[in-house]
Amino acid sequence: MNTSRKPDELTQQARQDFYRALSQHGMTPLWEVLHALVPPQPNTPCRPALWRYDDVRPFLLQSGELITAEEAVRRVLILENPALRGQSAITQSLYAGLQLILPGEIAPSHRHTQSALRFVVEGRGAFTAVNGERARMNPGDFIITPSWTWHDHGHDGNPQDGEPVVWLDGLDIPMLRFFDAGFAQNGDAASQRVTQAEGTSYQRFGANMLPVRHEAPFGQTSPIFSYPYERTREALYKLEQQAPVDAWDGVKLRYVNPATGGYPMPTMATFMQRLPPGFQGQPYRQTDGAVFSVVEGRGKVLIEGPGGLSEFDFGPRDHFVIPSWHTTRLSSDAGCVLFSFSDRPVHVALGIHKEERWT
Repeated sequence: MNTSRKPDELTQQARQDFYRALSQHGMTPLWEVLHALVPPQPNTPCRPALWRYDDVRPFLLQSGELITAEEAVRRVLILENPALRGQSAITQSLYAGLQLILPGEIAPSHRHTQSALRFVVEGRGAFTAVNGERARMNPGDFIITPSWTWHDHGHDGNPQDGEPVVWLDGLDIPMLRFFDAGFAQNGDAASQRVTQAEGTSYQRFGANMLPVRHEAPFGQTSPIFSYPYERTREALYKLEQQAPVDAWDGVKLRYVNPATGGYPMPTMATFMQRLPPGFQGQPYRQTDGAVFSVVEGRGKVLIEGPGGLSEFDFGPRDHFVIPSWHTTRLSSDAGCVLFSFSDRPVHVALGIHKEERWT
């Protein structure tokens, strides 16, 4: 039997007086906010959004005319979620931006507690250095900067005829801001001293083998910090021909820490997927919000949430975000390849990750 009753005016007034008295002592009643604190389903304020590269690229090039990489430290245009303007966030836990480096430039050495990923969008001739080892940056490559490791970026191309290089930066800045654990330190020199040959980390850890007396050089982060696209692409296309295609994701692989089999970073998961020609994906939703970068081809994504239905046609080098618990359908007439990253490792570690799939 429902015994709830509407309070009379005297009771309402007494309650308001009580709440005001509580407020003066730094307290508030739980029953006034309980439904907002523990909603019946995930209720993110974030909205779906698409950044077309053809629209973004002119601004990136203009930024290169207005400020140097050295002046800016990191010359990046942040991709801000429309519902989180001013917060430097693409979801409530993730940061994303597009970084530009021009021939002859150096983005100076520093380190920070935030974990970072780089996904190369355009151009050749640039490199990134992590703890004394350099890695070339080619379109489609996924590169890790582990937490609290010295890193710098450079472009040793000719300023007269070299091409600009752009990559997607993904960091856990909002997450570490929540924990009040984010800080950085600048290096003494613009470029760190190279102490080991390029590819050393891959030779040590990338051949399904580990050094005999292995100690994790970067804690919970993968000891490989460069994952070349050519290897990933080959795997995707072979699986498309030789293995079943998932009705929701197409052919989707996740990057791993080869020493543990887990995620490459403790706070961010990374994925690459191939949607075959004619793919019409089934709907799904998951609690981890995800950021996508289109590597090859074209397609369409339908995203539905509390704010309604968003429909985006995407092409090469476009970027889009799917917020938490938004129903998603991917499709492609001619076929495409998508890179994405999310905060799934944290969801899994806390036991809160949920996913639903429908046919």
